[in-house]
Amino acid sequence: MRTALVIGTGLIGTSAALALTRRGVVVHLSDHDPGQARTAAALGAGTDEAPDGPVDLAIVAAPPAHVATVLADVMRRGAARGYLDVASIKGGPRRELEAQGLDEAVLARYIGTHPMSGREKSGPLAATEDLFEGRPWVLTPTRDTDTEVLNLALELVSHCRAVPVVMDADAHDRAVALVSHMPQLLSSMVAARLEHAEEAAVRLCGQGIRDVTRIAASEPGMWIDILSANPGPVADLLADVSTDLDETVRALRALESSDETKRRAGSAGVEDVLRRGNAGQVRVPGKHGSAPRVYETVAVLIDDQPGQLARIFADAGRAGVNIEDVRIEHATGQQAGLVQLMVEPKAAPLLTAALRERGWAIRQ
Repeated sequence: MRTALVIGTGLIGTSAALALTRRGVVVHLSDHDPGQARTAAALGAGTDEAPDGPVDLAIVAAPPAHVATVLADVMRRGAARGYLDVASIKGGPRRELEAQGLDEAVLARYIGTHPMSGREKSGPLAATEDLFEGRPWVLTPTRDTDTEVLNLALELVSHCRAVPVVMDADAHDRAVALVSHMPQLLSSMVAARLEHAEEAAVRLCGQGIRDVTRIAASEPGMWIDILSANPGPVADLLADVSTDLDETVRALRALESSDETKRRAGSAGVEDVLRRGNAGQVRVPGKHGSAPRVYETVAVLIDDQPGQLARIFADAGRAGVNIEDVRIEHATGQQAGLVQLMVEPKAAPLLTAALRERGWAIRQ
C-alpha cells in the first residue's frame, strides 16, 4: 500500500490516517465537513487535497447509516483498488451496498471491517496513531472477496498494529451487541440515576461506580447512529437483562419479608445472579487477550503530587517485579489516593517488602 483515501476524519478515520502516514503511506483526507479534514491534516494525518487518480485503498469512516451510500459513490467513481469501511455494524451496510445495484466484480473489491477500539471522546482532536495497537480488528470477507483487497485490509491492520480477527458479518453484529452496545446502554442507565441524586450521595462515589459509568460519557449522537443500525440484537439482550432485573427485584423484596422461607428464597435468588456474574466475568480475556489470570493486589497510599507513580514503578523495577496492571482510587476531598498494583501472587510479598523498605505506606 502506497496511497490511501480516508473518508470521514473523526476519531477512527483520523487515527487510522495517522498510523498510515507514520508508516510512509500517502494519505488523502476527505470529510463532509472540510474544516474537520483540515484539522486532521494539520495534525499530520495526511493531506486534505484530493488524489490525482485511484489510490490503493479507500477507507470509509462514516456513520453506519451513511456507509453504503458513501461506498457506492466512491466505488462507482473507481476511486481505489480496494474499499473497506470501519463501521461498528457489518451486516446492514453490506446488504445495503449489495442493494445499490453495483456490478459483482466491483463488490468483490470491498470488505467490511471493524476496529474494536475507541474512546469516550470523538473528532480528529481525540485521535492517536496508537489507538488500535494490540486491539482486535474484525474483518468480514465473503467467498467473493478479492484476495488483493483482503491483503490490503490486512496490511492496514498491520500498519495500525492491531490484531486481525475474521468473522461472519452477522455474527460480528451479535457479538458487538453483547460486548459493546448493550454495556453502553446499561452504563448510561446507571449513570442516569446520578443526575438528580442528592449531592451527599454523589460525594460517596468510589471506584466501582466510576468503572461502571465510565463509558456513559460517550457522545449520544454517535451512539444513536450505532444503535439505530443494530437495534434487534441489542433489544434481545436487554430483554434478557430485564428478566434478570425483574427476578432480582423480586428476590430483594423477599429479603424484606418477615417470613423466613421467603427470605431464604430471596437470598438464593440474589446469590444466583451474583454467581452467574462471577462465571461470566472470568470469561473476559485477560492481559494481551490471553486467558484471565488471578493477580495479587499490593495497595500503596500516595500523595497527589508529580512523580509519585514514576517513583513507585521505578522502585518495583529495582525489586525485579513486573506490574501486570494498575488502578488508582482517589480519596474524596483529599489530595491523596490508593494505587493498586496487580502482580503475580509469588511476587506480592517481595514487592510489599521492597516498597516498605523505600518508605511507601502499604494498605493491608
